[in-house]
Amino acid sequence: MGQRSIRQDARRAALDARAKSRRERAERDKRLEDLAVRVLVAVRERDAAVVEADRGAGRALREMTEDEGLSVREAVKWCGDEISTREAVRMRRLAVDVEVGTTKVDDNNSR
Repeated sequence: MGQRSIRQDARRAALDARAKSRRERAERDKRLEDLAVRVLVAVRERDAAVVEADRGAGRALREMTEDEGLSVREAVKWCGDEISTREAVRMRRLAVDVEVGTTKVDDNNSR
């Protein structure tokens, strides 16, 4: 085998190795992208479920305050140590936003 043929074979082998490495990286990137999408979908579904649960709690708190005549502080006492007055006000506001038809929810305040 001549010197030229050896170099061509070596160059071809190096190019093949680079191509294989690129393919493997691209496949891994695709897997990681798919996994990241699954994580983000699950997190957003969780966040939506939390907002809906908070709205349900807000509706119940509104009934306690508006229909039963309790103050927010009294309603919070009925709930034990599970919620704060600030949280109760936030949840009641979510329930009002739903009734009025606005769906603007500050994600930072929904947790």
